Amino acid sequence: MNLPLQSEALHLGAQILIGSVWVFHGLYSKLLNGIPRHRLIVAKILGAANAAQATRAIGLLEVLLGIWVFTGWQPVPCAGVQTAAIVAMNCLEILLARKLLISAVGMVCLNVGFLTLVWFWATVP
Repeated sequence: MNLPLQSEALHLGAQILIGSVWVFHGLYSKLLNGIPRHRLIVAKILGAANAAQATRAIGLLEVLLGIWVFTGWQPVPCAGVQTAAIVAMNCLEILLARKLLISAVGMVCLNVGFLTLVWFWATVP
């Protein structure tokens, strides 16, 4: 039974998964417009005239957040920023762009699960 090694592998796996989610959604979904619904949501919240530029800015920030996760630097503040970002995005989407969501309940449940993993990564050695 090699629990410390298993714990390290689990921690590293969580770190890679979390960082990958941020980079994927920042790069593919927003910067490369791979999921156009993201830009439509931004347009609904910030207006069509601002959507392209705002979506790119959000995408860049998400990529940078993913890189922060990959570095492992300051994991608790990193988890706090991720939590604030997800809560803010979810609230704006549900309040102002609900019709563009596939499932508000599903989105919230998925993000609660994701944030549970984020906080596990940030606080469990």
